[in-house]
Amino acid sequence: MSIGVLALQGGVREHASAFADLGEPVTEVRRPDDLDGLTGLVVPGGESTTLSLLLGSAGLAGPLAEALDAGLPAFGTCAGMILLATTVLDGRDDQLNFGVIDLTIRRNGYGRQVASFEGTVDVPVLGDEPLPAVFIRAPVVEAAGPGVEVLATLPGEGGAPDRPVVCRQGTVLVASFHPELTADRRLQRLFVEMMKEERR
Repeated sequence: MSIGVLALQGGVREHASAFADLGEPVTEVRRPDDLDGLTGLVVPGGESTTLSLLLGSAGLAGPLAEALDAGLPAFGTCAGMILLATTVLDGRDDQLNFGVIDLTIRRNGYGRQVASFEGTVDVPVLGDEPLPAVFIRAPVVEAAGPGVEVLATLPGEGGAPDRPVVCRQGTVLVASFHPELTADRRLQRLFVEMMKEERR
């Protein structure tokens, strides 16, 4: 397999290290031709509006949209989740999003940097042990379409509904937190399994 990591901003090195732990080396994606031959793509965190601009200036926006529309498996974390969603709230009017997972996302929905937090989430498809999760200016999922499988949630505050934090639809997996910042590799392993399933 050949896993790419979008390497324009964000935790590129951390994502590469996480997949290396699983014996899956990655290719850093900075130009359109870096997409050639990929089995899947990781879209890391960062700043979603900045990533939108960088994708445009690197000439990647169109080729990446075509690859995703053609079914390239993708794993988006934090800002990556925003870029892969269908609808983005509180973003710029010209903000890019690829619309390959049917989610309505609110940028910085859990608050700004000072409101960042760590915790654990239960992800039944990964087993009984809770998954450690680092939320940094994390997006909130306001709505998930009928084709989206919600794999994990956080309790809503003040009687509000639970908030999805890990979702999957087809070949797309997203998390509102940063799994690459912990030593637990189960979410990365799930993405590897999704890619293998897609190749069968």
